[in-house]
Amino acid sequence: MTSDTPADTFSFTLSATDGAARTGFVSTPRGRIRTPAFMPVGTVATVKGLYFDQVKAAGADIVLGNTYHLMLRPGAERVAKLGGLHKFMRWDGPILTDSGGFQVMSLSSLRKMTEQGVTFRSHVDGAYHEMSPERSVEIQGLLGADIQMQLDECVRLPCTDEEAERAMRLSLRWAERSKRAFETQPKGRALFGIVQGGAVPALRVESARALADMDFPGYSIGGLAVGEPQEVMLAMIETVAPHLPTTKPRYLMGVGTPDDLLESVARGIDMFDCVMPTRSGRHALAFTRFGRINLKNARHAEDPRPLDEESDCPALRDYSRAYLHHLVRCEEMLGAMLISWANIHYYQQLMAGARAAIAAGRYADYVAETKAGWARGDLPLWEG
Repeated sequence: MTSDTPADTFSFTLSATDGAARTGFVSTPRGRIRTPAFMPVGTVATVKGLYFDQVKAAGADIVLGNTYHLMLRPGAERVAKLGGLHKFMRWDGPILTDSGGFQVMSLSSLRKMTEQGVTFRSHVDGAYHEMSPERSVEIQGLLGADIQMQLDECVRLPCTDEEAERAMRLSLRWAERSKRAFETQPKGRALFGIVQGGAVPALRVESARALADMDFPGYSIGGLAVGEPQEVMLAMIETVAPHLPTTKPRYLMGVGTPDDLLESVARGIDMFDCVMPTRSGRHALAFTRFGRINLKNARHAEDPRPLDEESDCPALRDYSRAYLHHLVRCEEMLGAMLISWANIHYYQQLMAGARAAIAAGRYADYVAETKAGWARGDLPLWEG
């Protein structure tokens, strides 16, 4: 079977390791996902500013959709009636959906958490909704997601140890309910458990071990990149990874900068997602092999060079920094579109380089070389 041939079931194959860094692939009925993988975020069934043809051409094997946003607009039942999320947004590869738990925490108002689930008020129109573990899984099933997440409670950091423990134990009970609710879904889909526990190592270990005992097809690490310093995030990964099965994929949710990705891969993470490439693109910040380039800066007004003349991405190769600066200053939407395209492409190339370096047994060298290249940019080195 070639790397492009869909599998009948969900599985993870580890191809090579270099220290804790891993490369391999996740097999799904809709195609393989090469790991380490960065998943562009298609929150409301669109990666902002890009056509899905561009997303695929950049090298993405999988994209992410958001349960919370899609349940509010246009509604999971409507998407199902229209043929599912893949058909709705014209993406034929795998789709991962999150559970909606993080958005309930960060966007909704007047939310009430109980053992049964969470009742919250929509940020869109103020209407009240209920989200239980069973309803979250039902919504993700209606969307047709290939990889789905259990419902969890995500707390912001810093928080008290007591609050972290309460949310972690509730998330474990919801994991069991989510897993039971998922059993009726078609063969080939997968449900991931989510490790919680704040910044408390003992809680993280307890959560990871309990989820491993439940035997999920994959495991996410949640509740990070929510306000804590990078060193705390990396310490939690180092704490959790040894307690997760080596034969299952590991997904670090909502992360992050290129430096976050490289450092997390070095600690055994296989999958990532983050809005940063497109959100930064809308704010004139380009990610390149030369580091971050702020195209608002006046220094680019007469610079005829492209962002990267050696890139195979037209957005990086074919448009001058002067033109991109002009678009930004004029608030033309094309500027945000081109910079977002460049950023998505760069993130995919960063992961492709990581996969090749791990396979060759030179991942530490790749990280060092990449960071040395970033130092040539016009902003400080990846401050996070």
